[in-house]
Amino acid sequence: MLDLQLRALAYHGAPVLRDVSVQLAHGETLALVGPSGIGKSSLLRVIAGLHTHFDGTYHLRGTCAMVFQEPTLLPWRSVSKNISLTTGASDEDVEDALRDVGLAGRGADFPGQLSLGQQRRLALARAFAVKPDLLLLDEPFVSLDPDLIEEMMTLFTRLRAAHGVATILVTHVEDEAKRLAHRIVTLGGQPATIVSDVQNDGAYFQLSASGVTSSRS
Repeated sequence: MLDLQLRALAYHGAPVLRDVSVQLAHGETLALVGPSGIGKSSLLRVIAGLHTHFDGTYHLRGTCAMVFQEPTLLPWRSVSKNISLTTGASDEDVEDALRDVGLAGRGADFPGQLSLGQQRRLALARAFAVKPDLLLLDEPFVSLDPDLIEEMMTLFTRLRAAHGVATILVTHVEDEAKRLAHRIVTLGGQPATIVSDVQNDGAYFQLSASGVTSSRS
């Protein structure tokens, strides 16, 4: 569903990425890892279509939604409007999206009335309301405490199973990559390129839409 052949990406003349090739199948989850500042978020923004000035080719079959490091919500609009205004979702679809992330009954509230964890749930609900074929997550669990990270990973896994969405997850936490991803791609060097692209043979779980948990090792 995704085929990116990126020969070079530079900012203000400074090279950031080179010779990066990314392919993704329907329903597959890929974790993108590497040191801070290596270019993971830049690569994600290329895939999202936010960076268009690069040397290479890009093909995506389907629609794409992105969840940024910060929730990037509209503080002057209600929780429900944060979904409907940005996605065009119907009132019924908005209610379903909020219920799916544990925010049922909070539609009339404003983002400032939500905790950081709830704001991240809202950002995830907004992304899934697009009904994307590809979901891009840029360190979606950063700044959360361990219990909330656990809740958010479980929530994401359940939503991924229910929607059958392909995902690219940027993270600097090895355990998150091993738990959530089918493949782990590591960036390194300067300018950055792919130094490894491996199937995840470590233990991880997948939560089906029915809530049944399975594991593989």
